[in-house]
Amino acid sequence: MGTANDSSKDISDRLAEKHPKVVFVLGGPGSGKGTQCEKIVQHFGYTHLSAGDLLRAEKNSGSENGIMIQNMMNEGKIVPSEVTIKLLQKAMLDSGNDKFLIDGFPRNEENRAAFEALTKIEPEFVLYFNCPEKEMERRILNRNQGREDDNIETIRKRFKVFLESSLPVIEYYKGKGKVREIDAAKPVEEVFEEVKAIFNPKVPKVPKDENVEGRCVCCAIL
Repeated sequence: MGTANDSSKDISDRLAEKHPKVVFVLGGPGSGKGTQCEKIVQHFGYTHLSAGDLLRAEKNSGSENGIMIQNMMNEGKIVPSEVTIKLLQKAMLDSGNDKFLIDGFPRNEENRAAFEALTKIEPEFVLYFNCPEKEMERRILNRNQGREDDNIETIRKRFKVFLESSLPVIEYYKGKGKVREIDAAKPVEEVFEEVKAIFNPKVPKVPKDENVEGRCVCCAIL
């Protein structure tokens, strides 16, 4: 009888065979990343996966895994990275797509290291929506979603957690040249123009040079 580790390895192997293109999407609360993810899905055919949404759906499913997640949340514990990663892997396989926006994950360095170790997948790049705290506060307080946690004190705590946890992840990928930073304080359409330029870079024109062909032949001979 197979073990949980065998099952995890199997799903990782099947996913790796697809050679998926993964983009991590990070930004503070109210940075507008959710809106931009919707636009990227529409324009570029990515599948949008929110780690938080997957955990909530699993928690509400009544499954053994869901009950464990519910209990951990009730006790104020952080759900282990492996649980979130397995949910992401399953969603990626079930989607039938090979291009993914993973929103709100990795939330910290431990998430990041676990994702790469378990999936053997490195992101193509990290899309970072950088927005000043005051602007994010204004947006969250003005939106009409009726969220219980949208008061000023809680917003500031969430922002502080984002800075302390996620910025080291951003710095790690900056060191690998993989961060694409967006000025998210601009209006939605202006932000999306920046996003489009990242997902659909213009192919540079080859300069006209009458000796190009000659050089290519020389290189070929060499």
